[in-house]
Amino acid sequence: MDKISTNYIDSKENELIELATKIWEHPEVGFHEVKACEWTAEFLKKEGFDVEVGSFGVPTSIRATFGSGKPVIGLLGEYDALPGMSQKVSTKKEAVEDGAPGQACQHNLLGVGHVGAAIGLKKEMEENGLKGTIVFYGCPAEETLTGKGFMARGGAFKDLDVSFSWHPGTSNIVMRGTMTAMNTFKLHFKGITAHAGGDPHNGRSALDAVELTNVGINYLREHVTDDVRMHYSITNGGQAPNIVPDKASAWYFVRALSREAVVDTYERMIKVAKGAAMMTETEVEVEYLGGCYNTLSNNVLGDLIFDAMNELPVQNWSKEDIEFAKILEETKTNKSGVFESGEVGEQYLYSEKPLNIYSDSFGSTDVGDVQHLVPGIMFMTATANIGAAGHSWNNTACAGNSIGMKGMIFAAKSMAKAGLKILEDPSLVDKAKSEFEKSMNGKTYICPITDDIKLPE
Repeated sequence: MDKISTNYIDSKENELIELATKIWEHPEVGFHEVKACEWTAEFLKKEGFDVEVGSFGVPTSIRATFGSGKPVIGLLGEYDALPGMSQKVSTKKEAVEDGAPGQACQHNLLGVGHVGAAIGLKKEMEENGLKGTIVFYGCPAEETLTGKGFMARGGAFKDLDVSFSWHPGTSNIVMRGTMTAMNTFKLHFKGITAHAGGDPHNGRSALDAVELTNVGINYLREHVTDDVRMHYSITNGGQAPNIVPDKASAWYFVRALSREAVVDTYERMIKVAKGAAMMTETEVEVEYLGGCYNTLSNNVLGDLIFDAMNELPVQNWSKEDIEFAKILEETKTNKSGVFESGEVGEQYLYSEKPLNIYSDSFGSTDVGDVQHLVPGIMFMTATANIGAAGHSWNNTACAGNSIGMKGMIFAAKSMAKAGLKILEDPSLVDKAKSEFEKSMNGKTYICPITDDIKLPE
């Protein structure tokens, strides 16, 4: 029966590629994805979905639905680009426009891949009279790790029974491990200016406070669990060496494999900053920017998507695809970026059967927020050369190339097949929810985007 959904995706392949290409050609950073949002919404409307744009207090969000009743299957699309990552479809580093954004995380494919799954599943439901609801969520600003948090604060995702999230990558895998939770914040110190040579005793250096904070945070690394990551950059360090700076700021991330560890470490980092302010007789203002949850992979859904991926033929790479990837592999600076299992030999594009990956990742994604509201799983398919580094120009190039498009279509079909398994056997939802409740262990989701945080302009 699933031939209907995959055949329909095949029939719409050119249109899906056209949409993904348009978004690639017009990259927009988080919360400013106006064109991507508009084009995605128009495509879904044309395909018969009921579409809401700008719900949940986020102007570039989408909620598109088809069907009625349960089970309610969620598909989490994204479409934001990364600043400064403009790149042509080329095997050498060559920006379309210097300093402009680019799809270095391949979200032009990500959003459209979920669209493809939605329309394929809708066709299957229509042809076979299947009950249930498909919900496509267009989620802005994943790269800030707060987009889904803003949407969740506005009430999104609670309507779902299960959620599927696909991300472009360098291999075909189901991600069974955990990705880190995160908090992001800025510290603004205020001191007193003075002549740094003539009367330094009259000054109170805000920069000293920033530097002492960073020293304290680096000592704090000795007294946190191994999964904690703290990193920062100084965003304002004063104007000139001969002026004691009265203003200085720094921007911080803290990550860990659990939300609880992030919150605990964040509170300790704030104590360090307050101590630095006391030592320098300055004042400190904490600007909390939000955060996200760690991912919470659901094995019931992981088994579904893994089976669906294995029931499909993997990407059929052409000679041109392989040659393009080969040149990228030869020119990349990171020669250690070979697939970790060592099973791919001299391949330039992943072409093995899908794998389960149980190891943890120290990157973050706001998909974890959704996975702490409803059962969910995340998976990847190969859309770039096998050694492409994350957020690299290699990814931007492949995202506008047939390599990326083939991985996108494979992902769309995989999600459509997995969704169909749930529609045919709704008891799978009960199993996924039972596992979810055990994993939550009585905890409830507390949105990291507090009410006082305004949507970035």
